[in-house]
Amino acid sequence: MIALMEPTLAARALSAATEITATALSDDDPDAVLGSVVRHAVELADADLGLVMVRSDDGSVTVEAAHGESTADLLGLALPAESAAGRVAGGGEPVVTDDVTRDTRTSRFVPRELSSYGPFAAAPFGTPGRILGVLTVYRSPGRRPFSASTVEVLTAFAGQAGVVLALAEGANARHRVTLYQERERIARELHDVIVQRLYAAGMRLERVRRRMRKRFAHADAARLAEAIEQLDQTIEEIRGTVRDLRSPEPEPRQPEPAATDLAESARAEVRIAGELLGYPPTLELSGELADIPPERADHVRAALREALSNVVRHSGASETRVTLHRDAAGIRLRVRDNGCGVPRDVAKRGLRHLAERAEAAGGTFTVNSSPSMGTLVAFDLPLRQ
Repeated sequence: MIALMEPTLAARALSAATEITATALSDDDPDAVLGSVVRHAVELADADLGLVMVRSDDGSVTVEAAHGESTADLLGLALPAESAAGRVAGGGEPVVTDDVTRDTRTSRFVPRELSSYGPFAAAPFGTPGRILGVLTVYRSPGRRPFSASTVEVLTAFAGQAGVVLALAEGANARHRVTLYQERERIARELHDVIVQRLYAAGMRLERVRRRMRKRFAHADAARLAEAIEQLDQTIEEIRGTVRDLRSPEPEPRQPEPAATDLAESARAEVRIAGELLGYPPTLELSGELADIPPERADHVRAALREALSNVVRHSGASETRVTLHRDAAGIRLRVRDNGCGVPRDVAKRGLRHLAERAEAAGGTFTVNSSPSMGTLVAFDLPLRQ
């Protein structure tokens, strides 16, 4: 279409489209692309003001980008579907008039902010199958109207800019998918490897502290206890980072994280606890545990880790049994030991996190503990919240 236009205008339009393409492919900010579009439209049309208006579901259009004098008050300005801009954005033909405030096609819906302009032209902005909005240009009263060739350039340019923006949106969406996949990989690496190693190190230090507490000077024992506490805090901070990594802004094309083999995770946690207890806890698995949603698996794994941590640190148990079962209702975890029970301060502090976790995930958590009967921790979650 540009080849049929006046040669100078056609060359300028081609140059503008090339620059917009470069902006779209090098900048993931849609505002930067829209700003480039409206600036070039003003220059091509020799206009005093240019606006890019995006169409809403109700047919109204809202100013998303503006170029010219005194544009600050125009951003966010909305026009109804019945306005000239709204009709063009809804699939109508381009509109051009000598005076936007006097022409009966346009004057009824001219807002106060645009009432000081005269010549006006509007062209649909987007692809043939998906009109995003409208590109409008204005001149001050007394200036010559927009010529047919100028409107033709504006229409062709708006169409090309819409295609470029659509391509840029696709490229940005693919980039975001890749980014989310990388975030998920990092989160899984932190959760499955780093946290597990820190947890094991903390448990080993705790075991050393318990065995050697009578031989340590008070100051040394206090420093060791502080180091263990710092490890626990670090683990919680990493878990918080994992949650943040797995909670990006909602995206329609965001990939689903891979399912988690909860049975393998449970074996790893029990194996670490066995090294620290000096005997292997009994592990009973039942139901399909190989395809648990990652967010659900994280909750169960954290509950198992905390329950086993309490067995190692406080119970003095000689037997520990872990059962993990999945059925139609969800996932059920039980950790039972024959130790001396959980100290009251520990129950309030450490196990409180599990109660909060269960409640937030739509599940239940209970702990029954006594010096004579040992401790039973129960953690139940539905598969979907």
